[in-house]
Amino acid sequence: MPTIPPKVFISYSHDNQVHKDWVLALATRLVANGVDVLLDQWDLTLGSDLPRFMETGLTAAQRVLAVCSDPYVEKANVGVGGVGYEKMILTAQLMKNISGDRIVPIIRNNLSLSPTPTFLGTRVYVDFRDDLAYESRYAELLRDIHGQQIRPRPPLGANPFTVVPVATAPLISFGPERYVSPALSGSVTFYYSNNNGRYVVGAGDMAFETAWSGGSNRAIHAYNDPPSIRSVALAVGVTEITEIADASSYDTSSRVRSPKLGEIVIWQNTAGYYLATKIDSLLSRGHGSSADEITFTYAIAPSKMAKFSA
Repeated sequence: MPTIPPKVFISYSHDNQVHKDWVLALATRLVANGVDVLLDQWDLTLGSDLPRFMETGLTAAQRVLAVCSDPYVEKANVGVGGVGYEKMILTAQLMKNISGDRIVPIIRNNLSLSPTPTFLGTRVYVDFRDDLAYESRYAELLRDIHGQQIRPRPPLGANPFTVVPVATAPLISFGPERYVSPALSGSVTFYYSNNNGRYVVGAGDMAFETAWSGGSNRAIHAYNDPPSIRSVALAVGVTEITEIADASSYDTSSRVRSPKLGEIVIWQNTAGYYLATKIDSLLSRGHGSSADEITFTYAIAPSKMAKFSA
């Protein structure tokens, strides 16, 4: 049986055209990723009954995304306009199920220390104020709407303190599990001469086992050898991860690429997801440094998209 797509209503204030376009872009991308979005910009026509659209949409949707810009918060708190009317409906629904997670605050264009309206003050929100973090915030929102864990829970290990022989230190692990960063984006520093040069970022289908070996204090080698990696490429001419508009356009014909400081490596895993890693710093014992060390910034594009730009 085909699954029924989740239905989402987007509540927002028409602050200006730029803000309306941002909401439209978010809604369009959610629809492309399997979410049935109710949005006034495409569901209302001339002569439509606006209060009826709000009541029907807010009642029919499984989730409500409340885009909390500064004007939205002010209107909701005062109870004026369409935002005030939607707030009245949502407040009545919250009273029926105060512990539910149906309403998701989205923070955008908001400089307040209290970024949500009073009636949503206790709700966990998604912060879209930083455009550089857009992709990871979008992936977090999309996974939650589809009922997927935002960060998969790792398997429970054994308690290292359960059996402790007399005068013996606890059995704290120093194995390969230290070389893992399950977040969808972040910064990694590790000694690439350890663990066969392997470091895993992401988790589940979005996991990438990156492989590195020494070059110099100015360059390093990246390989597509691990079984989870389908290809590796060098993003020539790009200086920031957010500038990558099509990760699939770069050459993947070689087993190894040798990025220099500041350059970006594009990886694709066997599940079809893309990872971008920017080389921030390098140390090489063979060139006079005290350790073989790499620091890189990384981001995983959600939903198997080849685009890292907002």
